[in-house]
Amino acid sequence: MEYALQTIGRSYGEFLTAARWAESKGLAAFAIPDHYIYMAGPDAPAYDAFAIMAGLARETSSIELSITVAPVTFRHPAVLAKNAATIQEMAGGRFKLGVGTGWLEAEHTSFGIDFPDTTTRFEMTEEALGYLRAAFSDPPGAFRGTHYNLEAINILPRPELRLVVGGTGRVKTPRLAGTYADEFNAFPDAPGIFEAKVDRARRAAESAGRDPQKLLVSSSGQVVAAETAAEYRDVVAEIAAQQGMDPKEIEAEAAKRNAPRGTWDQVRKIIAGMQDCGMARFYIQG
Repeated sequence: MEYALQTIGRSYGEFLTAARWAESKGLAAFAIPDHYIYMAGPDAPAYDAFAIMAGLARETSSIELSITVAPVTFRHPAVLAKNAATIQEMAGGRFKLGVGTGWLEAEHTSFGIDFPDTTTRFEMTEEALGYLRAAFSDPPGAFRGTHYNLEAINILPRPELRLVVGGTGRVKTPRLAGTYADEFNAFPDAPGIFEAKVDRARRAAESAGRDPQKLLVSSSGQVVAAETAAEYRDVVAEIAAQQGMDPKEIEAEAAKRNAPRGTWDQVRKIIAGMQDCGMARFYIQG
């Protein structure tokens, strides 16, 4: 079982400090989301994830770097391919590219970016994944789709492409991860549901002629914990006050998602349960 850090920053310096801290502590990876607006609102600084990663690729030395995940609505897969190839070379092979449908409609509306319906975004995501696999295959292959097309040309540079597919989806997302990705980032869920998602991803990998055991299963989320139950309740109450919510609402939502929370012993038990279902990496969001 390995741990990683996923975070946002208010400046490049904060990203760099966090990445170097994670590297110094021996964490497996450092990841950032790809958003043009964060949930904190338009007044919170939001940077281009690929530009940040390019900088971190040169200013760290050993930790894996990952974008989790880049919405296909933001960039054509050719742009994703070139960004990924460039950063992979700059990072000496330490970069993973996360690709997803995008979900935050507000950032699309604000910037005038098309936000198709869910079905179309999943179509675009699958085509983008197929396009990327074709572009980085050896020899490179052609791809034909409804949304994207690629000729079988010798694209250079063409380093190893490692892909992440993740999200809250229970059917399509696991299938896409198993079919195309090296890592499936499955958000925390009720034990039976989480296990079913992992199983679905592994079966998809097998159906695609891939080794299902080589698919890294990860998860991510905030860890809210304290030494005692009373201290944990105080922490939840503080969070609720900051968000203008009832502590019971926060706890109910966390329980529904089986988020790591409670005393440290309870957190360890929740993570161990996810590990029993096949999870091998957990990204602590902070």
